Amino acid sequence: MMMEEEELEFAEDLEAILHLTPEVQLAIEQVFPSQDPLDRADFNAVEYINTLFPTEQALEEAQNAIQQLFGKIKDIKDKAEKSEQMVKEITRDIKQLDHAKRHLTTSITTLNHLHMLAGGVDSLEAMTRKRQYGEVANLLQGVVNVLEHFHKYMGIPQIRQLSERVKAAQSELGTQILADFEEAFPSQGSKRSGGPSNVLRDACLVANVLDPRIRQEIIKKFIRQHLSEYLVLFQENQDVAWLDKIDRRYAWLKRQLVDYEEKYGHMFPEEWCMTERIAVEFCHITRVELAKVMRTRAKEIEVKLLLFAIQRTTNFEGLLAKRFTGCTLTDVPGKKADSPLQSTNPFLEDEAADDPGSEKEEDLDRPRKPKAPDNPFHGIVSKCFEPHLYVYIESQDRNLGELIDRFVADLRAQGPPKAGPEEGGAVLPSCADLFVYYKKCMVQCSQLSTGEPMIALSTIFQKYLREYAWKILSGNLPKTSSSSGGLTISSLLKEKEGSEAAKFTVDELCLICSILSTAEYCLATTQQLEEKLKEKVDKVLVERINLTGEMDTFSTVISNSIQLLVQDLDAACDPALTAMSKMPWQSVEHVGDQSPYVTSVIMHIKQNVPIIRDNLASTRKYFTQFCIKFTNSFIPKFINHLFRCKPISMVGAEQLLLDTHSLKTVLLDLPSIGSQVHRKAPASYTKIVVKGMTRAEMILKVVMAPHEPAVVFVDNYIKLLADGNPETFQKILDMKGLKRSEQSNMLDLFRQRLPTPPSGSDGGPSLSFSAPTPEQESSRIRRLEKLIKKRL
Repeated sequence: MMMEEEELEFAEDLEAILHLTPEVQLAIEQVFPSQDPLDRADFNAVEYINTLFPTEQALEEAQNAIQQLFGKIKDIKDKAEKSEQMVKEITRDIKQLDHAKRHLTTSITTLNHLHMLAGGVDSLEAMTRKRQYGEVANLLQGVVNVLEHFHKYMGIPQIRQLSERVKAAQSELGTQILADFEEAFPSQGSKRSGGPSNVLRDACLVANVLDPRIRQEIIKKFIRQHLSEYLVLFQENQDVAWLDKIDRRYAWLKRQLVDYEEKYGHMFPEEWCMTERIAVEFCHITRVELAKVMRTRAKEIEVKLLLFAIQRTTNFEGLLAKRFTGCTLTDVPGKKADSPLQSTNPFLEDEAADDPGSEKEEDLDRPRKPKAPDNPFHGIVSKCFEPHLYVYIESQDRNLGELIDRFVADLRAQGPPKAGPEEGGAVLPSCADLFVYYKKCMVQCSQLSTGEPMIALSTIFQKYLREYAWKILSGNLPKTSSSSGGLTISSLLKEKEGSEAAKFTVDELCLICSILSTAEYCLATTQQLEEKLKEKVDKVLVERINLTGEMDTFSTVISNSIQLLVQDLDAACDPALTAMSKMPWQSVEHVGDQSPYVTSVIMHIKQNVPIIRDNLASTRKYFTQFCIKFTNSFIPKFINHLFRCKPISMVGAEQLLLDTHSLKTVLLDLPSIGSQVHRKAPASYTKIVVKGMTRAEMILKVVMAPHEPAVVFVDNYIKLLADGNPETFQKILDMKGLKRSEQSNMLDLFRQRLPTPPSGSDGGPSLSFSAPTPEQESSRIRRLEKLIKKRL
């Protein structure tokens, strides 16, 4: 019962799910019209079955019809299987006929090949005895091709015998051809035959079909015999064997190649590349012989002689590259050397045609053609000079040492270069000369070798870059004086604009700027030099090229130069700040124009800054660094001297506030002071000035505020300065001239009124109050100026 109930529930659920609304049903009938009663919405399965089988007899008739249908299907299946069997028998007979036809065709073809092979072997043996190499060349290739069809029949005695006869004929041909060449070109004796013959030309065609070793032996014997005269003429003990007469070696080869082309050019097949092979073998012999003679006479090698020999050799290798493809270097006939990718480095445009031993240095500056593809013959002879390149490296070491000494002497004799405002800082000409010489050496050495000699040259470059930085740049920076200037308060108060000079003269300032500009040029060019060296040297040695230490040295020179300029201006302003701290600010009775010490500071700024700016026009970022470093040094020093001004009256504080505003205005205008073209100061610099001088103004505002009631004064201090350091608060109290007892009470109250630092902070003295914005402070200063004018 439970199952029946579950089935009824399932049927009801299914009917509910399948029930469609009349609208949906109508739409379906319009899209998919059907006369099938099964598709009707009101389809009733029971009624449909009763319609088909109204009586039990109808049902039995249907079952009988189904059984008859199954019987007919079985008959059709049996007939299909019989048909399939018949087709298989027919196709089997056809396949047998196909196999028979194929075997018959193969048999006929094989018999034809066998007939051709037997006749070809007989003809081959006869022609070999008669030295009919022209006919043999064509016949032998055909016999070899036909014999390949009988590899699977080698078990048959007659086939194996024919194969052995072919091998014997090939062996006999090889021996016979070698003997013919030995007779025509004997290894012993100085006389050669009258010239090539058609027999030898045809013999070369036969050698192409024989074992490759036969061809190699022919080439080897011919080249050895052709170059035998060279070994005699240029023996190690001969005068012409030395480096100063190296041109004669290459001239001899040129004559021999012309002689070969005239006499033997048509004897050897073109794909043998005999002319190139002769030249390559000549290069191998020359490299060995030159290495031998240089080892024997190593003490006689001088740098000029070495460069001369290398230049002539590399020129000769270049001529080989123009004449030949280099296919024989890898022994792959007809293969051309790969062309390298086109370089995108702009510094290569004038290096391609530089000759390592050029006797005219002015030729180095001439425009050059684009760099040619790599020479496949590069180093084939000149490689022998690499063990002796230490002579060249040592020579460059001496030359660079002398060059540095000359630079030092010239700088002392001529002084630093002059530069006008429109020209910017003048770079010392010696640095350009140094890097031009470096470039020449690098190009020369890279054409000689891209291995260890390049690493040795890189080490020499590093050595003299450091020496240039020490001797020429750092060594010529002016020395600062330890004297304080000797100004008194009275003299400072009486000084007029222009009566006080900076510690460094104008020439010394120009020299410092020139050294700074030169160091920047050297820094950038050294980085380019490192990149160029890495391009020139072998890939496995790239990691050993590192000029970072030398670049750091030039960076240090730049920093020292900027620091000297800052110290000079800073020291020039020290007497004025000292005078400010010693003025009787408690006795000031009225507020006037800016104080004399401010005029003195502005005067020194106007003396130094325009000179520095004009001489650093080409290195603007370092002038900005100078301004930032000077401001970072001057403002804290000014605030320290401000704390020494004690006690201060209300009027004195107002005068100091006016002076502070004047200095702030000058410092904001510092980068463009004295310039006809006004440029907006960098935001980073302006931020430093505003922050530092605003603090000075806040200090004076706190001093001007009444200290009673004490709570208001302390809260006002905390709000304006946002400084929780009791020592700073103590200095403010000293500036106000309060007694120690009053100061003690104030300090206690100050500690009580300090806000509690947030959790997680380090408990430092700085507070998190927001300082007034520069616009707010500017507005307050303007109100203060108006107040002062009213009092005046």
